[in-house]
Amino acid sequence: MSSQTNTKTTTTASLKTTRKGGLLLVQLPARLTVIEAVSFRKQFQTWLEEDTIKKIILDFGQTALIDSSGVGALITNHKSAQAKNIELVFWSVQPQVQLAFSLVGLEEIFQIEANTEAIIPTLNRKVEQRPPLTHPSVRSPIKRAIDIVGAILGLMLTAVLFVPIAIAIKLDSPGPILFSQTRCGWMGRRFRIWKFRSMVTNAEALKATIPNQASGAFFKNDADPRITRVGSFLRKTSLDEFPQFWNILIGDMSLIGTRPPTPDEMEKYEIANWQRLDVKPGLSGEWQVNGRSKIRNFEDVIELDLRYQNNWSLLYDLKLIFKTITVFFQKDSGAV
Repeated sequence: MSSQTNTKTTTTASLKTTRKGGLLLVQLPARLTVIEAVSFRKQFQTWLEEDTIKKIILDFGQTALIDSSGVGALITNHKSAQAKNIELVFWSVQPQVQLAFSLVGLEEIFQIEANTEAIIPTLNRKVEQRPPLTHPSVRSPIKRAIDIVGAILGLMLTAVLFVPIAIAIKLDSPGPILFSQTRCGWMGRRFRIWKFRSMVTNAEALKATIPNQASGAFFKNDADPRITRVGSFLRKTSLDEFPQFWNILIGDMSLIGTRPPTPDEMEKYEIANWQRLDVKPGLSGEWQVNGRSKIRNFEDVIELDLRYQNNWSLLYDLKLIFKTITVFFQKDSGAV
Protein backbone atom coordinates (compact mmCIF):
# COMPACT_ATOMS: atom_id res chain seq x y z
CA MET A 1 0.00 0.00 0.00
CA SER A 2 2.90 2.38 0.69
CA SER A 3 3.67 2.69 -3.04
CA GLN A 4 0.26 4.18 -3.88
CA THR A 5 -0.60 7.85 -4.07
CA ASN A 6 -1.74 9.63 -0.90
CA THR A 7 -0.50 6.75 1.22
CA LYS A 8 1.69 7.37 4.26
CA THR A 9 3.61 4.75 6.25
CA THR A 10 4.94 5.48 9.72
CA THR A 11 6.31 3.53 12.68
CA THR A 12 5.23 4.26 16.26
CA ALA A 13 7.05 2.24 18.93
CA SER A 14 6.55 -1.39 17.80
CA LEU A 15 3.56 -0.55 15.57
CA LYS A 16 3.96 0.12 11.86
CA THR A 17 1.01 2.01 10.38
CA THR A 18 -0.07 2.80 6.83
CA ARG A 19 -2.71 5.44 6.07
CA LYS A 20 -4.79 6.01 2.98
CA GLY A 21 -7.75 8.33 3.20
CA GLY A 22 -9.93 7.20 6.10
CA LEU A 23 -8.22 3.80 6.31
CA LEU A 24 -5.54 2.94 8.89
CA LEU A 25 -3.60 -0.32 8.57
CA VAL A 26 -1.74 -1.33 11.73
CA GLN A 27 0.91 -4.05 11.67
CA LEU A 28 1.00 -5.59 15.14
CA PRO A 29 4.27 -6.81 16.72
CA ALA A 30 5.46 -10.40 17.00
CA ARG A 31 4.34 -10.49 20.63
CA LEU A 32 1.19 -8.93 22.06
CA THR A 33 1.77 -9.44 25.77
CA VAL A 34 1.30 -7.08 28.68
CA ILE A 35 4.02 -4.53 27.77
CA GLU A 36 2.99 -4.30 24.13
CA ALA A 37 -0.72 -4.44 25.03
CA VAL A 38 -0.56 -1.39 27.32
CA SER A 39 1.26 0.63 24.65
CA PHE A 40 -1.11 -0.59 21.93
CA ARG A 41 -4.15 0.38 23.99
CA LYS A 42 -2.86 3.93 24.54
CA GLN A 43 -1.95 4.38 20.88
CA PHE A 44 -5.32 3.02 19.75
CA GLN A 45 -7.12 5.67 21.80
CA THR A 46 -5.20 8.43 20.02
CA TRP A 47 -6.25 7.01 16.62
CA LEU A 48 -9.89 7.03 17.69
CA GLU A 49 -9.66 10.75 18.39
CA GLU A 50 -8.74 11.45 14.76
CA ASP A 51 -11.80 12.54 12.81
CA THR A 52 -10.35 11.32 9.50
CA ILE A 53 -10.15 7.62 10.44
CA LYS A 54 -13.22 5.58 9.47
CA LYS A 55 -11.75 2.08 9.37
CA ILE A 56 -8.87 0.37 11.19
CA ILE A 57 -7.29 -2.88 10.02
CA LEU A 58 -5.17 -4.82 12.51
CA ASP A 59 -2.65 -7.01 10.68
CA PHE A 60 -1.63 -10.06 12.77
CA GLY A 61 0.67 -11.43 10.06
CA GLN A 62 3.74 -11.28 12.32
CA THR A 63 1.98 -11.86 15.65
CA ALA A 64 2.72 -15.38 16.87
CA LEU A 65 2.23 -14.88 20.60
CA ILE A 66 -0.63 -13.32 22.55
CA ASP A 67 -1.49 -13.52 26.25
CA SER A 68 -4.54 -12.51 28.29
CA SER A 69 -3.38 -8.87 28.44
CA GLY A 70 -3.26 -8.80 24.64
CA VAL A 71 -6.75 -10.27 24.47
CA GLY A 72 -7.93 -7.69 27.00
CA ALA A 73 -6.48 -4.84 24.92
CA LEU A 74 -8.26 -6.10 21.80
CA ILE A 75 -11.59 -6.43 23.61
CA THR A 76 -11.30 -2.93 25.05
CA ASN A 77 -10.24 -1.45 21.71
CA HIS A 78 -13.08 -3.24 19.92
CA LYS A 79 -15.63 -1.68 22.29
CA SER A 80 -14.04 1.76 21.92
CA ALA A 81 -14.12 1.52 18.12
CA GLN A 82 -17.78 0.51 18.20
CA ALA A 83 -18.59 3.50 20.40
CA LYS A 84 -16.94 5.77 17.80
CA ASN A 85 -18.63 3.98 14.86
CA ILE A 86 -15.22 3.07 13.45
CA GLU A 87 -14.99 -0.26 11.62
CA LEU A 88 -12.36 -2.60 13.09
CA VAL A 89 -11.10 -5.48 10.94
CA PHE A 90 -8.61 -8.27 11.70
CA TRP A 91 -6.19 -9.61 9.04
CA SER A 92 -3.80 -12.58 8.92
CA VAL A 93 -4.74 -14.08 12.29
CA GLN A 94 -2.17 -16.76 13.13
CA PRO A 95 -3.17 -20.19 14.58
CA GLN A 96 -2.05 -19.42 18.13
CA VAL A 97 -3.88 -16.11 18.15
CA GLN A 98 -6.93 -17.72 16.53
CA LEU A 99 -6.95 -20.38 19.26
CA ALA A 100 -6.80 -17.67 21.94
CA PHE A 101 -9.77 -15.96 20.30
CA SER A 102 -11.75 -19.21 20.14
CA LEU A 103 -11.22 -19.86 23.87
CA VAL A 104 -13.08 -16.65 24.67
CA GLY A 105 -15.56 -16.84 21.79
CA LEU A 106 -14.08 -13.75 20.15
CA GLU A 107 -14.04 -15.22 16.64
CA GLU A 108 -17.81 -14.63 16.66
CA ILE A 109 -17.42 -11.01 17.83
CA PHE A 110 -14.37 -9.74 15.97
CA GLN A 111 -14.56 -9.08 12.23
CA ILE A 112 -11.86 -11.47 10.99
CA GLU A 113 -11.41 -11.38 7.22
CA ALA A 114 -10.43 -14.60 5.46
CA ASN A 115 -7.76 -14.87 2.75
CA THR A 116 -5.62 -12.10 4.23
CA GLU A 117 -2.45 -14.09 4.93
CA ALA A 118 0.80 -12.14 4.92
CA ILE A 119 2.46 -11.89 1.49
CA ILE A 120 5.89 -12.69 2.91
CA PRO A 121 5.58 -15.82 5.09
CA THR A 122 7.33 -15.79 8.46
CA LEU A 123 9.43 -18.65 9.81
CA ASN A 124 7.67 -21.63 11.39
CA ARG A 125 4.28 -20.87 9.84
CA LYS A 126 3.32 -24.52 10.40
CA VAL A 127 -0.24 -24.83 11.74
CA GLU A 128 -0.18 -26.22 15.27
CA GLN A 129 -2.98 -26.62 17.80
CA ARG A 130 -0.80 -25.53 20.69
CA PRO A 131 -2.27 -23.53 23.57
CA PRO A 132 -1.56 -19.81 23.92
CA LEU A 133 1.80 -19.46 25.65
CA THR A 134 0.64 -17.65 28.75
CA HIS A 135 2.07 -19.57 31.70
CA PRO A 136 3.83 -22.93 32.15
CA SER A 137 1.30 -24.07 34.77
CA VAL A 138 -1.38 -24.25 32.07
CA ARG A 139 0.69 -26.70 30.03
CA SER A 140 1.88 -28.90 32.91
CA PRO A 141 0.48 -32.46 32.64
CA ILE A 142 1.53 -33.19 36.21
CA LYS A 143 -0.41 -30.21 37.55
CA ARG A 144 -3.42 -31.39 35.58
CA ALA A 145 -3.04 -34.91 37.01
CA ILE A 146 -2.91 -33.49 40.54
CA ASP A 147 -6.06 -31.50 39.77
CA ILE A 148 -7.90 -34.61 38.57
CA VAL A 149 -6.93 -36.68 41.62
CA GLY A 150 -7.79 -33.80 43.97
CA ALA A 151 -11.10 -33.18 42.21
CA ILE A 152 -12.13 -36.84 42.48
CA LEU A 153 -11.29 -36.93 46.20
CA GLY A 154 -13.08 -33.60 46.69
CA LEU A 155 -16.21 -34.80 44.89
CA MET A 156 -16.28 -37.93 47.04
CA LEU A 157 -16.22 -35.74 50.16
CA THR A 158 -18.84 -33.44 48.62
CA ALA A 159 -21.11 -36.44 48.00
CA VAL A 160 -20.90 -37.39 51.68
CA LEU A 161 -21.73 -33.84 52.82
CA PHE A 162 -24.34 -33.14 50.14
CA VAL A 163 -27.43 -34.48 51.92
CA PRO A 164 -26.98 -32.70 55.29
CA ILE A 165 -25.97 -29.46 53.56
CA ALA A 166 -28.92 -29.70 51.17
CA ILE A 167 -31.38 -30.26 54.02
CA ALA A 168 -29.96 -27.30 55.96
CA ILE A 169 -30.20 -25.00 52.93
CA LYS A 170 -33.78 -26.03 52.19
CA LEU A 171 -34.91 -25.60 55.80
CA ASP A 172 -33.25 -22.20 56.06
CA SER A 173 -34.59 -20.49 52.91
CA PRO A 174 -36.59 -21.35 49.79
CA GLY A 175 -34.73 -21.90 46.55
CA PRO A 176 -32.26 -24.27 44.88
CA ILE A 177 -29.49 -26.10 46.70
CA LEU A 178 -26.81 -25.15 44.22
CA PHE A 179 -25.94 -21.72 42.87
CA SER A 180 -24.28 -21.16 39.51
CA GLN A 181 -22.70 -18.02 38.11
CA THR A 182 -20.76 -17.04 35.00
CA ARG A 183 -17.10 -16.45 35.74
CA CYS A 184 -14.05 -15.72 33.58
CA GLY A 185 -11.17 -18.16 33.53
CA TRP A 186 -7.96 -18.68 31.59
CA MET A 187 -7.51 -16.03 28.87
CA GLY A 188 -10.90 -14.59 29.88
CA ARG A 189 -12.86 -17.67 28.74
CA ARG A 190 -16.28 -17.75 30.37
CA PHE A 191 -17.52 -20.77 32.27
CA ARG A 192 -20.23 -21.61 34.80
CA ILE A 193 -19.02 -21.97 38.37
CA TRP A 194 -20.95 -24.02 40.96
CA LYS A 195 -21.39 -23.46 44.70
CA PHE A 196 -23.74 -24.44 47.48
CA ARG A 197 -26.24 -21.58 47.67
CA SER A 198 -25.36 -19.22 50.53
CA MET A 199 -27.57 -16.25 49.61
CA VAL A 200 -31.22 -15.51 48.99
CA THR A 201 -32.45 -16.45 45.52
CA ASN A 202 -32.65 -12.83 44.26
CA ALA A 203 -29.14 -11.96 45.44
CA GLU A 204 -27.91 -10.80 42.05
CA ALA A 205 -30.81 -8.37 41.68
CA LEU A 206 -30.13 -6.95 45.16
CA LYS A 207 -26.38 -6.51 44.63
CA ALA A 208 -26.72 -2.93 43.40
CA THR A 209 -28.36 -1.96 46.71
CA ILE A 210 -25.48 -3.28 48.86
CA PRO A 211 -22.51 -0.95 49.60
CA ASN A 212 -19.19 -2.24 48.31
CA GLN A 213 -16.54 -2.10 51.04
CA ALA A 214 -13.76 -3.07 48.63
CA SER A 215 -11.92 -0.79 46.22
CA GLY A 216 -11.34 -1.75 42.63
CA ALA A 217 -12.77 -4.50 40.46
CA PHE A 218 -14.30 -6.83 43.03
CA PHE A 219 -17.15 -6.80 45.56
CA LYS A 220 -17.01 -7.27 49.34
CA ASN A 221 -19.37 -6.47 52.21
CA ASP A 222 -18.80 -7.87 55.70
CA ALA A 223 -22.48 -7.62 56.70
CA ASP A 224 -24.06 -8.57 53.38
CA PRO A 225 -27.79 -8.96 54.19
CA ARG A 226 -28.25 -11.32 51.24
CA ILE A 227 -26.36 -14.10 53.02
CA THR A 228 -28.60 -16.62 54.80
CA ARG A 229 -27.89 -18.08 58.25
CA VAL A 230 -26.80 -21.41 56.82
CA GLY A 231 -24.96 -19.53 54.08
CA SER A 232 -22.93 -17.66 56.68
CA PHE A 233 -21.78 -20.98 58.16
CA LEU A 234 -21.01 -22.43 54.73
CA ARG A 235 -18.90 -19.42 53.84
CA LYS A 236 -16.98 -19.32 57.11
CA THR A 237 -16.11 -22.99 56.69
CA SER A 238 -15.63 -22.68 52.89
CA LEU A 239 -18.05 -25.59 52.42
CA ASP A 240 -19.96 -23.53 49.86
CA GLU A 241 -16.97 -23.90 47.50
CA PHE A 242 -16.97 -27.72 47.40
CA PRO A 243 -19.10 -28.12 44.21
CA GLN A 244 -16.25 -26.39 42.37
CA PHE A 245 -14.39 -29.70 42.45
CA TRP A 246 -16.59 -30.46 39.43
CA ASN A 247 -15.21 -27.35 37.67
CA ILE A 248 -11.73 -28.63 38.42
CA LEU A 249 -12.47 -32.12 37.10
CA ILE A 250 -13.71 -30.83 33.73
CA GLY A 251 -10.78 -28.42 33.40
CA ASP A 252 -12.40 -25.02 33.93
CA MET A 253 -10.44 -24.51 37.14
CA SER A 254 -7.43 -25.83 39.03
CA LEU A 255 -6.93 -26.72 42.68
CA ILE A 256 -4.52 -23.77 42.95
CA GLY A 257 -4.71 -20.62 40.85
CA THR A 258 -6.20 -17.14 40.90
CA ARG A 259 -9.67 -15.95 41.87
CA PRO A 260 -12.08 -16.19 38.87
CA PRO A 261 -13.67 -12.77 38.25
CA THR A 262 -17.21 -12.09 37.07
CA PRO A 263 -17.73 -10.51 33.61
CA ASP A 264 -18.82 -7.20 35.15
CA GLU A 265 -15.63 -7.11 37.22
CA MET A 266 -13.57 -7.60 34.07
CA GLU A 267 -15.32 -4.60 32.51
CA LYS A 268 -13.41 -2.49 35.06
CA TYR A 269 -10.00 -4.04 34.35
CA GLU A 270 -7.03 -2.06 33.18
CA ILE A 271 -4.99 -3.86 30.51
CA ALA A 272 -2.28 -4.86 33.01
CA ASN A 273 -4.92 -6.48 35.26
CA TRP A 274 -5.55 -9.11 32.59
CA GLN A 275 -2.23 -10.74 33.55
CA ARG A 276 -4.03 -12.55 36.35
CA LEU A 277 -5.88 -14.55 33.66
CA ASP A 278 -2.64 -16.05 32.30
CA VAL A 279 -3.24 -19.00 34.65
CA LYS A 280 -6.33 -21.08 35.32
CA PRO A 281 -8.52 -19.87 38.18
CA GLY A 282 -8.16 -21.88 41.36
CA LEU A 283 -10.34 -23.23 44.13
CA SER A 284 -7.59 -21.87 46.36
CA GLY A 285 -4.46 -19.79 45.97
CA GLU A 286 -2.43 -16.96 47.42
CA TRP A 287 -5.51 -14.79 47.95
CA GLN A 288 -7.47 -17.48 49.78
CA VAL A 289 -4.69 -18.53 52.16
CA ASN A 290 -3.55 -15.00 52.96
CA GLY A 291 -6.65 -13.61 54.64
CA ARG A 292 -9.09 -13.13 51.77
CA SER A 293 -11.79 -11.84 54.14
CA LYS A 294 -9.46 -8.99 55.20
CA ILE A 295 -8.36 -7.88 51.71
CA ARG A 296 -10.20 -4.78 50.52
CA ASN A 297 -7.99 -3.43 47.74
CA PHE A 298 -8.07 -5.00 44.30
CA GLU A 299 -4.43 -4.07 43.71
CA ASP A 300 -3.54 -6.33 46.65
CA VAL A 301 -5.38 -9.18 44.90
CA ILE A 302 -3.39 -8.49 41.72
CA GLU A 303 -0.14 -8.50 43.69
CA LEU A 304 -0.95 -11.90 45.20
CA ASP A 305 -1.97 -13.31 41.81
CA LEU A 306 1.25 -12.15 40.17
CA ARG A 307 3.28 -13.49 43.08
CA TYR A 308 1.74 -16.90 42.45
CA GLN A 309 2.58 -16.72 38.75
CA ASN A 310 6.18 -15.66 39.41
CA ASN A 311 6.79 -18.30 42.09
CA TRP A 312 4.86 -21.14 40.47
CA SER A 313 6.23 -24.66 40.55
CA LEU A 314 4.66 -28.03 41.31
CA LEU A 315 6.22 -27.88 44.78
CA TYR A 316 4.78 -24.39 45.30
CA ASP A 317 1.32 -25.71 44.37
CA LEU A 318 1.67 -28.55 46.88
CA LYS A 319 2.69 -26.07 49.59
CA LEU A 320 -0.40 -23.96 48.88
CA ILE A 321 -2.62 -27.07 48.92
CA PHE A 322 -1.22 -28.02 52.33
CA LYS A 323 -1.66 -24.43 53.57
CA THR A 324 -5.25 -24.43 52.28
CA ILE A 325 -6.05 -27.56 54.28
CA THR A 326 -4.48 -25.97 57.37
CA VAL A 327 -6.47 -22.75 56.92
CA PHE A 328 -9.68 -24.74 56.34
CA PHE A 329 -9.54 -26.09 59.89
CA GLN A 330 -8.83 -22.71 61.44
CA LYS A 331 -11.70 -20.79 63.04
CA ASP A 332 -13.30 -18.11 60.82
CA SER A 333 -10.90 -18.86 57.99
CA GLY A 334 -13.44 -18.61 55.20
CA ALA A 335 -15.09 -15.72 53.43
CA VAL A 336 -17.56 -13.42 55.11
